[in-house]
Amino acid sequence: MAAPLLLVPSDPLAPRAPDEHFAREVEAARGGGLTVAVVDHDAVVAGELPAAVRQVPASDVARTAWYRGWMICSSAYARLGSALEARGVRLLTSPAAYAAAHELPGWYDAFAGSTPASVWSPWEPGRTPTPADVGPLLETLGGGPGVVKDYVKSRKHEWDEACYVPDLADINTATRVVARMVELQGDGLAGGIVVRAFEPFVTDGGRAQEVRVWWVLGAPALVTPHPDAPAGSDADVPAGVLDAVGRNVAALGAPFVTTDLALRADGVWRVIEVGDGQVSDLPGGQDPAPLLRALAAAG
Repeated sequence: MAAPLLLVPSDPLAPRAPDEHFAREVEAARGGGLTVAVVDHDAVVAGELPAAVRQVPASDVARTAWYRGWMICSSAYARLGSALEARGVRLLTSPAAYAAAHELPGWYDAFAGSTPASVWSPWEPGRTPTPADVGPLLETLGGGPGVVKDYVKSRKHEWDEACYVPDLADINTATRVVARMVELQGDGLAGGIVVRAFEPFVTDGGRAQEVRVWWVLGAPALVTPHPDAPAGSDADVPAGVLDAVGRNVAALGAPFVTTDLALRADGVWRVIEVGDGQVSDLPGGQDPAPLLRALAAAG
C-alpha cells in the first residue's frame, strides 16, 4: 500500500514548494514515511478547487491523506475533500469529523462536564444581535461572568470589548459584547455565537497556563505548551487527567484532535478548547517528529 500523503499549504511565492511555516513538519513527515504534497490554501478559500489540488498526485489506486495547514471553514474542508477524491485521494478525517472537532457545537456534548458550560446559536455575519436575541440564549447559564466567541475563535485580544462579560444577567452589557464580537469577526464569523461560563484558571503573565494535547486515533501522541504560552512553559498533565480526557476524545470519534487544557484555580483540570489537529498550530521550536510518526502509523 502506498504511504499516506501529508498535504500542506504551498508557498505563495513558490507555488510548488511547501509554505516555510510547515518546513520542519515536512522534513519530519518525509523521515517518518509520509509522502508530502502541496495544496493552494488561497485557492481552497476562494472555492477554486481544481487549482487548489492540481499539484496533488492523481492516483488510480485509492490513497489516503492527512491535511496539515492553515485553518479553513468546515464547508471549504468538505469541498477540498471532494476535489481530492476526484484525484483518487481520501482525507483520513472526513468532513463530518472535521466539523465535529473544529466547531464547538460539534464537540461540546462529548466533553460536557469537562469544559465550561456553553450555549450557542447560529448567526449570519453582519447581522447585529439585539437584547431580544441574546436574552433567551443566556437563560440556561444564569448570572455570573462569561466569555463570548464564535463556533471556532474568540476575540481574546479585545477582552473587555468583545470577549468578556462581567455578569451574564446584565443582558444589555452581554448584548453589547456579543454584537461587538460579531462586528469584529465580520465575514469570518464561524457558524454563530457561543457564550461560555467563565472559570478562573491558574495564570502566567495574565493568561491561563494552557497545555495542548495532540490525539491520534484516540491516543495522546504529543503534549506541548499552547502556541501562545511564554517560552519555557510547562507541558505536564497528570496521567489520570489524560485518561479522562481520552474518554472524551473517544466519545467524539474524530481521528486527529487537539485539546487545550488548563488548571482551574481550585486545582481541577479543564478542557478549554477542542480543535481538529489538522489545523491546530504547534508551538515554535517544538519537534514535530513524534506527531508525524503517529500520523504515519495511523494512515
